[in-house]
Amino acid sequence: MSALRDNWRIILLVVLVVASVFALFGPAGGVAGSADGNQSVGNDTVAGTSDGPTNLVYGLDLSGGTRIRAPLVGVTAEEVEFENDSAAAVEQNVAAELPNTDVTDITARPPTEDRRATVEATTENVSTDDLAAALDAAGYEYGNVREGVTEETRQQTVDVISNKINQAGLSGGSARVVSTSTGEYFVLIEVPDEDRSDVLELVSQQGQVQVDVYYPAEENGSTEYRRELVLEQGDFQSIGTAQPSQEGQAPNVPVVVRESKAPEFQEKMVETGVAGEGGSACSYDENPNGTQPCLLTVVDGEVVYSAGMSQGLANDMRSGQWESSPQFVLQTANYSEAQQLAINLRAGALPAPLDIGPDGEGTSSYISPTQGENFRINSLITGIIAVFAVSGVVFLRYGSARVAAPMVVTALSEVVILLGAAALLRYPLDLSVIGGFIAVIGTGVDDLIIIADEVMAEGDVNSRKVFQSRFKKAFWVIGAAAATTIIAMSPLAVLSLGDLQGFAIFTILGVLVGVLITRPAYGDILRALLTDR
Repeated sequence: MSALRDNWRIILLVVLVVASVFALFGPAGGVAGSADGNQSVGNDTVAGTSDGPTNLVYGLDLSGGTRIRAPLVGVTAEEVEFENDSAAAVEQNVAAELPNTDVTDITARPPTEDRRATVEATTENVSTDDLAAALDAAGYEYGNVREGVTEETRQQTVDVISNKINQAGLSGGSARVVSTSTGEYFVLIEVPDEDRSDVLELVSQQGQVQVDVYYPAEENGSTEYRRELVLEQGDFQSIGTAQPSQEGQAPNVPVVVRESKAPEFQEKMVETGVAGEGGSACSYDENPNGTQPCLLTVVDGEVVYSAGMSQGLANDMRSGQWESSPQFVLQTANYSEAQQLAINLRAGALPAPLDIGPDGEGTSSYISPTQGENFRINSLITGIIAVFAVSGVVFLRYGSARVAAPMVVTALSEVVILLGAAALLRYPLDLSVIGGFIAVIGTGVDDLIIIADEVMAEGDVNSRKVFQSRFKKAFWVIGAAAATTIIAMSPLAVLSLGDLQGFAIFTILGVLVGVLITRPAYGDILRALLTDR
């Protein structure tokens, strides 16, 4: 019992190393993993893929894939006085004062307990001066007008992009908000094993889907064509999977209209002639000013398909039967458009577009899987070289295997524990995390050298009492250095600063493991090897 009591730190270290090895090579199932390959870290979700014999998850740097980093387009007026107007009325009034701007480009948020009211313009056509002038013209008082969007818009954008990635079946993809030290916010999108062009096509579209009716109307003795919105994204109760082209029907997406909207839509189809006798034959693409009534499928303001209505569906609408089972299909020109349409309908529209155009501030990069594998191999080689270099220097410094060998073994056990934690948490390893591991090895060996130098400062030590006194003195120095490191790294670990966050998290974790577990265990090992009583 006395031996167990004296060496409990060593036993704890051995138990943690064994548990870490099990987490690395045992049955997969990290506590923070998810079925789609994403991992939750704090409030963020990050991308990663598992590869090889271990349970380690690799980020884009080590697995390959596409990374997009871009701000959101928009300007925001803060502390807006809505007077007695609703948010919808404010949006309409402000949009009316902005040329080439639709009401969907304006977002008004009423005041809450946490913030004053805001008005956002999420389009490239509006500058801060334009929004300020529009608010003045509409009669609303306001405070500051700045570049950028609100936190709510950023989070909604991340949610929609994440839904798009999931709906597209891109396993391991993720989206999150990151910030810079100067207070700028970016949306960071990472999708493993996917080409940059495919990911850009998926996320660059705002994804605003609507159905318009296009029909002729008599006005002052002449015929003119009108176009009206009849269905918006929220008017669909369910969205089916994209269907390929079949005989007599283009690629399409089956949809079900909400019961509350179905009677109004049915009435509008009859009124405009889309559901006329024998249905309608649309020739919008060839002759827009001479066509029969049409339904237009519109994505981000662009008509992607126009179609009339079959006789059977038209008959059901005229008889009123359709509203009891309000189903129909949104047709597209090809199957890929149908797939994209289904994704947009399910994921929803982006509240603000990403600034990733040729003149935008966004950047995108692609790492091939081969290059990611090379990074993994190079990281492993670098780690092996670091171990041999540290071992050589330690043996040259002390010339005693009793001091140097436990030091190297303890430092390596610290790395194994960190790798086990990464595997258990399913935290994606990238180059910044590898950098944190190397930093932990360096600071860890420094601390172990401090311990060894202090306890051997005046020659061999045989008394446990003397050893304990010297060890405590060294440990105070190590504890102060660890506290300084943790304080310095904490802002980087808490703030969403991209790659720096992973580096900071594992540096702090390594310091804590060292101070609480490996350093005391090394002290017990030295005490057992150097003292006789």
